[in-house]
Amino acid sequence: MQIGDIECDLQRLKNPKKAQILSRYFKTQKGQYGQGDIFLGITVPRQRQIAKKYKDIDIKSIQKLLISKIHEYRLTAILILVSKYQSVNEREKQPIVKIYLKNTKYINNWDLVDLSADKILGQYLINRDKSILYKLAKSTILWERRIAIMATFAFIKKNQFNDTFRLAKILLYDKHDLIHKAVGWMLREIGKHNQKAEETFLNNYYKQMPRTMLRYSIEKFTEFKRKKYLKNRI
Repeated sequence: MQIGDIECDLQRLKNPKKAQILSRYFKTQKGQYGQGDIFLGITVPRQRQIAKKYKDIDIKSIQKLLISKIHEYRLTAILILVSKYQSVNEREKQPIVKIYLKNTKYINNWDLVDLSADKILGQYLINRDKSILYKLAKSTILWERRIAIMATFAFIKKNQFNDTFRLAKILLYDKHDLIHKAVGWMLREIGKHNQKAEETFLNNYYKQMPRTMLRYSIEKFTEFKRKKYLKNRI
């Protein structure tokens, strides 16, 4: 089983018209957050099929896929890593987390982050020291900051909210809307489990939040309550 086999399978699925659409959607033009990313135009379900086919490929080969300039190569590598993490024993999880953290600069678009951060890093850290998340949250690299907050999705599912709130405070003044959206999303997820806990946090910080962050976080509230927050009447 070789990396070239994966690349050939993906190349056979490429769709130039879809690639153009994805290039625009993921902001690949100069000065945009996905600048220089190359798309083949392959849907995520098809990439999941490829990842499943090659789930037993060795980690060194995954590393080679992860550093590719082609988006679908990197995403397929990420999907294989997630699959591996979910199927191995506890002792074998650490090398997967290690390669994940070693390659964060290549996990460089929001879909790559969102399909992996909680499933690998978040799951691994549930009952471990979480200081790495605070380091990532203060990174100058956009995607590392998004990984930090998105990893906490795994904690939220376990009704553990404190790290999400602490990271949200660190990221409260972040300038990028992809961070505003991610933080708001995670706060909204907390609200699905415990709306009182979310509201307690919001009542302290909603006036300082970027508008996008606030809108995402209150999306599931009643219309009446949403308007109160948006009009600073809480």
